[in-house]
Amino acid sequence: MTIQTIKISPILKKVTSKRSVEDYYTLCWIQNGIKYIEINKIKYKNVSNSVFFLTPDFDWKIHKNGTSASSGYLLYLPKSVLEYPAFKNLHITQVRFFKSIDEIPKINLSPGIEKRVQSILEMLDELLSTNLPHREEAILSLLNTFFVYCDGKCNIKTFISDNNQKAALVYKFKKRIDKHFSEYHEVSAYAQLLYVSDKYLNECVKEVLGTNAKSLIDEKL
Repeated sequence: MTIQTIKISPILKKVTSKRSVEDYYTLCWIQNGIKYIEINKIKYKNVSNSVFFLTPDFDWKIHKNGTSASSGYLLYLPKSVLEYPAFKNLHITQVRFFKSIDEIPKINLSPGIEKRVQSILEMLDELLSTNLPHREEAILSLLNTFFVYCDGKCNIKTFISDNNQKAALVYKFKKRIDKHFSEYHEVSAYAQLLYVSDKYLNECVKEVLGTNAKSLIDEKL
């Protein structure tokens, strides 16, 4: 893997997907000032503070308002970067956000997370244009931090099928945490809300997300 193959650019005007010799996966963070993003001829509006994970199979266009200010970033990643060992245990890698062609993988960022994401992408933009010592390690570290933030916001509903009961339960668990995190801090309380045992809830979370149920509660807190 070579860091030189990673590309990043601020969204300053209308942007259209392009095919290249090496097809890039596109991570699109939209901040403000976007009319809509069009993906495979479907328009998505009201997309501020969203991150889209777009495979080379998607045809997409970003339609920007008439302003010169940046409206986010486009991060172009070759497949080799996603296979980096540090990224393999992340949920976004395990469920292959970048391989979904049936639905549009998208997450929404809260205002606090949005500011952190902006700082990370601004630093990536700066580092990719320099030749500083240990540049590659710094870039990979920033990418990993960005993915960790995305991981915490994963909405696995996109990947749920009718016969995937464990994934469906984990999705419900995450929704319950979002609703009750200030009230309930223990796994047993959520297991009771979901009419399952603590053990089974932990088993499902471990299988679907590769972590334990308590860590999801702690992360939200």
